[in-house]
Amino acid sequence: MKILCWNVNGLRSTLKKGFAQQMWDLDPDIICLQEIKAQQAQMRAPVLDGYHEYWNSSTVKKGYSGTMILSKTKPLSVKIGVPGTQATGEGRVITAEYESFYLVNVYAPNSQDKLKRLNVRLEWDAALRSTLISLDEIKPVILCGDLNVAHKEIDLAHPNRNRGKHGFSDQERDSFTELLDSGFIDAFRHFESGPEHYTFWRFNKGTREKNMGWRIDYYCVSHSLEADLANCYHLPEIMGSDHCPIVLELADSL
Repeated sequence: MKILCWNVNGLRSTLKKGFAQQMWDLDPDIICLQEIKAQQAQMRAPVLDGYHEYWNSSTVKKGYSGTMILSKTKPLSVKIGVPGTQATGEGRVITAEYESFYLVNVYAPNSQDKLKRLNVRLEWDAALRSTLISLDEIKPVILCGDLNVAHKEIDLAHPNRNRGKHGFSDQERDSFTELLDSGFIDAFRHFESGPEHYTFWRFNKGTREKNMGWRIDYYCVSHSLEADLANCYHLPEIMGSDHCPIVLELADSL
């Protein structure tokens, strides 16, 4: 089984840049998108032939945030949002239940310059963590998405320059550690311990070419799925967004 996750930074824009052909070439079983910045009513046709579509668009502001799941197999159920956060209505969480696991697709709130939205971010983290723990008591969980935090110094090109700023504050990093400590594995680090593996590059000229990036897109999976992990990797060669897709491969038995 192959799951692909991608912050597309605008679905309609990415569709114009070859999204459909890219996905057909990669042939994932499930596609999780973040920052779609679109409503289903704005689309004239299905996003991708052969996939069921599930949307969680922002209701507080159009052209903002949003998550989406495309799945070849119809999930048993789909749930929108996560309770207990001021970010409700921003389209940040969509959960699909499958026979063997829950798949939770998220786009975490950015704590913003001078950490002015840090309290909202940490509240959202706590609500999400509580939800994940509850789901994990029923069946294994796969969390994926743009978590808007670089966990360790190895996860960004310039840690000293960014220490304490949004995306690399102690509070956000500690919150991510708390998530892992509650029973989850950072799947990419399960396979790759080396540096210079990033998923996001700012639009500044030359930033991506020089690989001056951040790893802020993740798969975090229940410990009970460890034996089913086949691979987890990035696709930095895939263009169309300031993020690249990330892929999780699981045992076919799931």
